[in-house]
Amino acid sequence: MNSTSISAKDKRTINIVFFLSAVIITLATLQNQLPSGLIGALGIMAVVGYLLNLIGNKTPIINQFFGGGAIVVIFGSSYIFHSGWMPQETVTTVTTFMKGGGFLAFFIASLVTGSVLGMDSNVLKKAALKYIPVILGSVFFAFLFAGVVGHLLGEGFFESIMLIALPIMGGGMGAGAVPLVEIMSGQTDMSSEALMSKMVPALAIGNAIAIVVAGLLHKLGQYVPSLTGNGRLMRDGDVKEQMEEIRDAHTVQQLGLGALLAISMFFVGTLLASVIDMHPYALMIIFVALIKVSGLLPRELEIAAHGWSKFVVDNLTPALLVGIGVVYTDLGQIAAALTWENLLMVFTTVVGAVVGSALVGRMMGFYPIEAAITGGLCMANMGGTGDVAVLASCKRMELMPFAQISSRLGGALMLILATLILQLLSSVM
Repeated sequence: MNSTSISAKDKRTINIVFFLSAVIITLATLQNQLPSGLIGALGIMAVVGYLLNLIGNKTPIINQFFGGGAIVVIFGSSYIFHSGWMPQETVTTVTTFMKGGGFLAFFIASLVTGSVLGMDSNVLKKAALKYIPVILGSVFFAFLFAGVVGHLLGEGFFESIMLIALPIMGGGMGAGAVPLVEIMSGQTDMSSEALMSKMVPALAIGNAIAIVVAGLLHKLGQYVPSLTGNGRLMRDGDVKEQMEEIRDAHTVQQLGLGALLAISMFFVGTLLASVIDMHPYALMIIFVALIKVSGLLPRELEIAAHGWSKFVVDNLTPALLVGIGVVYTDLGQIAAALTWENLLMVFTTVVGAVVGSALVGRMMGFYPIEAAITGGLCMANMGGTGDVAVLASCKRMELMPFAQISSRLGGALMLILATLILQLLSSVM
């Protein structure tokens, strides 16, 4: 909730209401009386998310160097929900809401639509043309770093690239690791199970490291302001990426229109995906960008979409991070794979992605930190859930459109690269 224009009296009222709501929802949960569906899941996710976010933002060192509330919400909620503190029915309710209920898709659709329509058209055109080289630079350095470290550790140069760097940079589990396993199991002597047991821990650790590094990059930007645009990707000082008209107060009708626009854009992406072999998110981004560049949408609707995305981010981000922690963050799996060799190879892969995207991004006219976050960390995390966590950690949610380009189009690029590398190796051997 945005508190910039809230009086002290209103803040006290809000705190009292939240406290009473938290007590009621917590009691219902502990008594295993939490309703199923949206109302139960969102209730407990909002309470846990708010409290953990508050703890993270108030904890020294964590709030300064490790992303503050975001990282505490993700890992804290994973522990709380899977350590027996919560009834299993509550865990099931949250899991169903995140997966079957489409909460993540709703959040990303709202954020992408509002962010793209809230950008300056000229900046959008420039950034789109220059962004692909940033992704390629990220991939090249990630592969190079992983391969060299893997070779020094005796794991093999190409083996480290194929089993560590490729899945980390591949766009998450469903769009990355799973199809990679299918591609590689048919062309290597490793079974699907062996490949998955190697790739999944690398993905999980890489995602965790990416979230932490995002917080560190945010802190670096505070120490060295010249490296960051504070959420602005392009270095052109005379071009604004955000809405020219910033409206803190939106009418109910405007918020409703913004929500309808976001949902409609998601439907467009889904319909296009039935005839075009691309991820619906990627097609949604392309369609919304074309609408923005063409100028077909009235200004009032662009403002409505931007206002709705801001409402969603301000009010629902902690709840969503709880869902990510509960459903997509396996602390046991991460801990089991924390050998120093695996940790070093995964860490160098993520660092390589950051270095490559920052260097190429600066050459392309981007701020290095924003380029490193979107073109580097959002390639190295676990897809859409990782994008939300990374951008929350560095407090740059407005970069979601570029984060999704990295996760979706970049992930597809990794599958193509995997196929080409395997074909090249098979022709050489």
